[in-house]
Amino acid sequence: MTRVVTLGETMALARTTEVGSLRHAAGLALGIGGAETNVAVGLRRLGVDAAWLGRVGDDPLGERIARELRGEGLDVHAIVDAEAPTGLMLKERPSAASTAVHYYRRGSAGSRLSPDDVPAGWIEDADLLHVTGITPLLSDTARAAVLSAVERARAAGVAVSFDVNYRSALASPEVAGPILREIAALSTLVFGGVEEFTLMSADAAESLLDSGVQHVVVKRGPGGAAVFTATGATEAPGFIIDPLDTVGAGDAFVAGYLSAYLERLDVADTLVRANACGAMACLVPGDWEAAPTRRDLERFLAGGGDPVRR
Repeated sequence: MTRVVTLGETMALARTTEVGSLRHAAGLALGIGGAETNVAVGLRRLGVDAAWLGRVGDDPLGERIARELRGEGLDVHAIVDAEAPTGLMLKERPSAASTAVHYYRRGSAGSRLSPDDVPAGWIEDADLLHVTGITPLLSDTARAAVLSAVERARAAGVAVSFDVNYRSALASPEVAGPILREIAALSTLVFGGVEEFTLMSADAAESLLDSGVQHVVVKRGPGGAAVFTATGATEAPGFIIDPLDTVGAGDAFVAGYLSAYLERLDVADTLVRANACGAMACLVPGDWEAAPTRRDLERFLAGGGDPVRR
């Protein structure tokens, strides 16, 4: 069975259950969320064996993260850190058309990830390693862990997937740009939005392909996506939906793309699956809860992208 491994910080997530500011929220729903585990769950639901490694605090929130991810069928390597708490993010919907996320992760257990946390053979025995640009901006040790993982994957002939996923709250563009560019140039597949690629360089797609990247995938949200390879560019439009929660849509897109890539589908079909997964993730509140199963995906595509089942 194809095996994808990923590492990074997953946090507890508390979200408002109604439209309005946190200043007046009457209640919060508790869950979990993290870019890397969002992708891992998405892959697992599509039939890909996935494993996650990260640090959590020695607290109930850390226990919840490990339990939720194991419940989704992931191979979980949750390193319990007794000296730091599990990170927390709060999500609100100030209006029906907007979402705001607030992070409380400074000094968290997840930010203390280090190269020594990743056991021998864990990456080398995989088919693909997935990382994001969030983890290397958390701390010096977390950045070293990601770079070490990527270098180990390359040495073992394991494909590397990198989602830029730039978070301005973690580092300025001047600081983040060179770090993200270094990891991107070492990867097999690179995902990002238009602005994220511009952050790395003005000619990011061309320069990344010249450095050996095989797929440069540009996410355009409702506008669909495009992929650049050595043989040219392929584009696909997005699906028209009424989004409820767009957080996590990019991660679902990546999961859909990687699952199709590992199945060796052609680029056009791969983009259709990725766009469908991204659209479906917007239909339910939560970072990963609406990630589709293969059956969900087939129904959605059979209906031409219409989320209404008849």
